[in-house]
Amino acid sequence: MMPKFEDYGVRGGVWSGRLTATRLPGRVCATHLGEVVAEAVMTEAAGNAWDLRVALPAALISEGVTSLILVADEGGPGAPVGPASVHLARLNLAAGRVLDDDVAAELALLRSELELLKREFRRFAAEA
Repeated sequence: MMPKFEDYGVRGGVWSGRLTATRLPGRVCATHLGEVVAEAVMTEAAGNAWDLRVALPAALISEGVTSLILVADEGGPGAPVGPASVHLARLNLAAGRVLDDDVAAELALLRSELELLKREFRRFAAEA
């Protein structure tokens, strides 16, 4: 059985969730741009499940969008991610003014598309 991660989200800078697998991997870690940035602390839960907590480094949180990938592999602490690693989850962190501008631009685009649809619907209704 492939490992499965149930994401509980981020609270207080800690990404948490539950890993279900037939056996515990050597480690679970968060990567950013291919580099290991944090390793999970795993505690045994019921059955073949482990609760995971990954403390996110404050240096990763900055303006814009940062993507983290949670992987399981057989590497040891501090080792790079191996080629046989298993992708468990992705976390996108978005913050800052850049995000405000992106949301405003997206909203303006949606409004213009809605106006186009309204105009075309009125034209269609008038012709019918």
